[in-house]
Amino acid sequence: MAKQAFKAESKRLLEMMIHSVYSNKEIFLRELISNASDAIDKIYYKALTDDSLVFDKDSYYIKVKADKDQRTLTITDTGIGMTKDELESNLGTIAKSGSLAFKNENEIRDGHDIIGQFGVGFYSAFMVADHVTVITKALESDQAYKWESSGADGFTIEPVEKESVGTEIILKIKENTEDENYDEYLEEYRLRAIIKKHSDFIRYPIKMDVTERRLKEGSEDEYEDYIEEQTINSMVPIWRKNKNELTTEDYENFYHEKHYGFDKPIKHIHIKVDGTVRYNAILFIPEKIPFDYYTKEFEKGLELYSNGVLIMEKCGDLLPDYFSFVKGMVDSEDLSLNISREMLQQDRQLKFIAKNIKNKIKRELESLLKDDREHYEKFFEEFGRQLKFGVYNNFGQDKEVLQDLLLFYSSKEKKLVTLDEYVSRMAEDQKYIYYATGESIERIAKLPQTELVADKGYEILYFTDDVDEFAIKMLMSYKEKEFKNVASGDLGIEEEQDKKQTESEEKENKELLDYMKEVLSGKVKDVKISKRLKSHPVCLAADGEVSIEMEKILSAMPNNEQVKADKILEINGDHDVFQALKSAFDQDREKARLYTNLLYNQALLIEGLPIEDPVEFTNNMCKVMV
Repeated sequence: MAKQAFKAESKRLLEMMIHSVYSNKEIFLRELISNASDAIDKIYYKALTDDSLVFDKDSYYIKVKADKDQRTLTITDTGIGMTKDELESNLGTIAKSGSLAFKNENEIRDGHDIIGQFGVGFYSAFMVADHVTVITKALESDQAYKWESSGADGFTIEPVEKESVGTEIILKIKENTEDENYDEYLEEYRLRAIIKKHSDFIRYPIKMDVTERRLKEGSEDEYEDYIEEQTINSMVPIWRKNKNELTTEDYENFYHEKHYGFDKPIKHIHIKVDGTVRYNAILFIPEKIPFDYYTKEFEKGLELYSNGVLIMEKCGDLLPDYFSFVKGMVDSEDLSLNISREMLQQDRQLKFIAKNIKNKIKRELESLLKDDREHYEKFFEEFGRQLKFGVYNNFGQDKEVLQDLLLFYSSKEKKLVTLDEYVSRMAEDQKYIYYATGESIERIAKLPQTELVADKGYEILYFTDDVDEFAIKMLMSYKEKEFKNVASGDLGIEEEQDKKQTESEEKENKELLDYMKEVLSGKVKDVKISKRLKSHPVCLAADGEVSIEMEKILSAMPNNEQVKADKILEINGDHDVFQALKSAFDQDREKARLYTNLLYNQALLIEGLPIEDPVEFTNNMCKVMV
């Protein structure tokens, strides 16, 4: 029996496969089971046009059997089988797709489709096997054949006896090495786990002889093991069922079975698309944020199936970063199966699906916000920060998608509100959407800078997340209303009379203000009479794009570049403290210096900024007391 050589390009590809193109060797079983499923599908298609064939689905199955003593793993199917020519064509040339050729020659009906690429997928067996034997008998053929190969050196084909139609693939599993444990592919529990993981939704039964335990007959405490043939896969995936057949409990059970999370999802989204690109998807919005969500270990993505076969556990390309909290899966008949994930990522169909999924998630979140505010607020408490980051990220290119999903605490409503709700109740004379920043709602409510805006009766949004102000800076405006920090230099609400009065006071006290500016040289850009303070004596304002809160956040970052806000010290001209300051300036310049430093440090404390010299500050406090 002469050995036949592989074609040169096929030999090179096979050598790559033997040395593992796939990073995860366990997928060899997925590939062989997918091929077996295709072989059964081919009989089904023939039965559609050949009246002499009767397709009884109960007669078709795939059997997986391990023999530890012989170190063999056998995958048997009752499919269409192969002739000698098909063995040479399909298994002699890598990436020669018998299934693809069959699909092109036959009309696809009744929702069945063929996914296998009988070629590259088959040769994944050599990642775990030293020797592969294929015994097959084709439908309507009297002769069976055996194909054998030990790898890149070639293959042989010879006639053999086989009673039934179908194919039997026998893998001689490799011996263990220091780096690889090949024994696991002979273990019952491991094989079951691989089948459940990758091939659970193959439409035909995948059978295995499973070891079970039972009480010995006639005994009350003695047990015995016995072998029972079981169907390992569930066969009918939930996403292919009609929505009206399923309950909320069914979706929640699926969520937990797939280990998407231990929580109960806030919402499930079941998508079925039969357009240009056909796909099914089940998505979940979790109730709780994963413990590792903001770590490098967290990997976003949806499970990606091709016709019921898992081909990627985490397909990140299906979700934008700002929706990375979404869990679930996508199954499409139109994706091209490829061993190269890079090629898969460039798939146009995949991009189409990803775009549709993004839009669907947005619509569902908008619906949740409108119809179930309580659950939306629970969701936002967990994942709102990610939505805000999405507004800020990529120079704000996704801000239009996300702006209506944002919530901020309102000074008036004392609860979370949307930007649309804020704008809808703005006063006629109000030019800006006002906001204040701080570590907590309680601290922001006490900020001196909020006094004038609050006194005008305007609503203030409280920003407590470190990403809030960065996102708003990128958003710039909402419904043609610009955002304005209450600590910014010009609030746009000062009356003309108040402006003239302030200018007059600053002119009258110019010498004092210049002196304070000199004392605080390098610390503040300017010292001014405040237009915003009512009851508080002092505050800090910011001049320019970088606010004081942004400075605090940037300074806390590991690679901070010492970005500083241009600070302005504002003094309440109507406060008793200012009168004391004026008196000290006229009578005792050292006391005026002392007061200036105290007021500056007081303003820093109000802002939550560190005092440069705490010892000096406490000493200065003592000087005032004596």
